[in-house]
Amino acid sequence: MVPLDRLNEIVQRFEYLEAQMAAGGGDIARLGREYAELRPVVEEIRAYKQVLEDIGAAQSMLDDPELRDLAQEELSDLEARKPGLEERLQLALLPRDAADARPAILEVRPGTGGEEAALFAGDLLRMYQRYAESKGWSFEIIEMSQTEIGGIKEVVARVAGDHVFARLKFESGVHRVQRVPETESGGRIHTSAATVAVLPEAEDVDIQIDQNDLRIDTMRSSGAGGQHVNTTDSAVRITHLPTGIVVTSSEKSQHRNREIAMQVLKSRLFDMERQRAAEERSASRAAQVGSGDRSERIRTYNFPQGRMTDHRINLTLYKLDQVMQGDLDEVIDALTADAQAAMLAEME
Repeated sequence: MVPLDRLNEIVQRFEYLEAQMAAGGGDIARLGREYAELRPVVEEIRAYKQVLEDIGAAQSMLDDPELRDLAQEELSDLEARKPGLEERLQLALLPRDAADARPAILEVRPGTGGEEAALFAGDLLRMYQRYAESKGWSFEIIEMSQTEIGGIKEVVARVAGDHVFARLKFESGVHRVQRVPETESGGRIHTSAATVAVLPEAEDVDIQIDQNDLRIDTMRSSGAGGQHVNTTDSAVRITHLPTGIVVTSSEKSQHRNREIAMQVLKSRLFDMERQRAAEERSASRAAQVGSGDRSERIRTYNFPQGRMTDHRINLTLYKLDQVMQGDLDEVIDALTADAQAAMLAEME
């Protein structure tokens, strides 16, 4: 367990922040962020310390013949509560991913399976849109190209709200679907796949890009029904020459397109840097549930059986309809708990 001296330091820091904010001194926004991060930790520390104090008080009453039975009963109750409080405190003290509170860039692309894979990519997009809506998050499509029958060739979206990346980061990977495609006349079950990438949105301090490393092209925007035929060239494509990453944006404003494309590029470069750092920290990426390895098949959606299985934690839910409607909390909570358990085991 964490030494009491360390717990006291955390409480003292929290009380200092509280006093600074009450006095209106310093950078209120920065103080507020740190205060909000520490508050749940301090609540767990205070609950744990209170139990330790109560245990000490109960033990001191054991020598009193009149109070011994009452003290023993109270002591048994307190000792039974202590392990649970210790576990909650350990979870609260786990290192936080600095990107957890950030917005996310969500990318969905079809994998193997042709048109059916493109249709499934569209289903995943709508699933995440509904989940974002249920959380009160904003969901902005940055770039999307579709097939003739409504499938998705590629989509890039920005999701913003409370702890978006923390909730969505486990979605990165290959999602497999098993069902009878709309395009299949024989009624046979096909297997296809789509790839999801969730990147924390980069801030200016995270990534510095040399303008000499960029090639920026402008092109005529295109849309269904020729709606942009008479517009000026406004779509922007940015190529990052050292990595070969290509980002496009096709809003009506060329200035806005450049801004959006640069933001997505920074987020992809930031994600590459985070992946590299994670590899250096751990030689065994397979043990990291949240590694975001795009080549790994993470989940299967079996429509005939109404089943969703997450292969990383062997979780199977027979509520596929609800999942596709955006009911993702159960699986995301389970993935988060598994990642926390792995971190606790590593610390011990």
